[in-house]
Amino acid sequence: MTSQGFVPPPYPQDRLDTLKKVADALPGGMVDCSIGNPVDPVPEVALEALAAAAALGNTYPPTIGTPDLREAAAGWLRRRAGVEVDPVSEIIACIGTKELVGSLPHYLSLRDPSRDTILYPSVAYPTYEMGATLAGLRALPVSLHANWHIDLDSITAQDASRALVLWLNYPGNPTSTVAGAAEMARIVEWGRENGVLIASDECYYEFSGQEAAATALGTGNEGVIAVHSVSKRSNLAGFRAGFISGDKEIVKYLGEVRKHAGLMVPGPVQAAAEAVLDDDEHVDIQRARYSERRALMLDGLARHGLIHEGGSALFYLWLRSIDGVDGWTAAARLAESGLIVAPGDLYGAAGVEHLRLALTQPNERLQLALERLDARL
Repeated sequence: MTSQGFVPPPYPQDRLDTLKKVADALPGGMVDCSIGNPVDPVPEVALEALAAAAALGNTYPPTIGTPDLREAAAGWLRRRAGVEVDPVSEIIACIGTKELVGSLPHYLSLRDPSRDTILYPSVAYPTYEMGATLAGLRALPVSLHANWHIDLDSITAQDASRALVLWLNYPGNPTSTVAGAAEMARIVEWGRENGVLIASDECYYEFSGQEAAATALGTGNEGVIAVHSVSKRSNLAGFRAGFISGDKEIVKYLGEVRKHAGLMVPGPVQAAAEAVLDDDEHVDIQRARYSERRALMLDGLARHGLIHEGGSALFYLWLRSIDGVDGWTAAARLAESGLIVAPGDLYGAAGVEHLRLALTQPNERLQLALERLDARL
């Protein structure tokens, strides 16, 4: 803040522009693994549903989501997460997950102005912190254990009493950590004991890898919301569609507020989201793609002293250089070979020694990056 008001900081990815110019100067251009931007095909079921529903563009869509979309979301939660959620009272649509992450603190503070703190993991998606800042609230990072899981014991009683929400993100960005049912239950119980809403960003749920992911809804919906998106699951990042599920009072409140704000997923997009939530086959194909890329890059980068120190999730690698250089130095070295990754401190000061690599490039582009690196050995 300044005397003139809020001045937005540089957008994290924009800080990579200099490195991108270095990498893009090489023959074949840069291989950009700095952002989790899907590049694989949009599923046919989505395209077909979008085309069939195009005429719905002549009228306003329901802000909370069509009944069919909410039924599809409930069915997906039943099949994939083993939880029962009422599609009428416990699910509403959102415009992807980022919009919800950025706006939730403001709406919660209007509902309960007696609390002023947003808790989030100390190494995490930057929008958790920015959402608090944009709401004029106190953003407080929560320490992590050595395995990148959240340390509840580090939250003081005073901070807990001021907290509106604790953000979770499992499977995690950037660390690929995965939380099981017991850990999720323990965190949710802490939230209930302290009157803190647990907001679980589960947009990578389908890509947990070798460990079985758990939803925060596993012990019931009281005091919990889970946020899901079809951006990563179904390669629909440009469609901007997701859903919120959980605590009836919170979901109803958010639905009403969002009506007033005009936060609507376009009708044809809702139809496409419904179609992909009803279909698991394309997700199995995508999961296999990420698994293959993960194995390729784990092996190839290890030859260059870059080791993965995160969890088993398939979408990102959380890398550290064995020679002890910081993330920006390691990222600059990789840029000289045309590979762009994100230095870990973009996700919090505790990530300064690490790099995040998104496995969102086709195999042939990843192979090109490794060949360039190998040529420098």
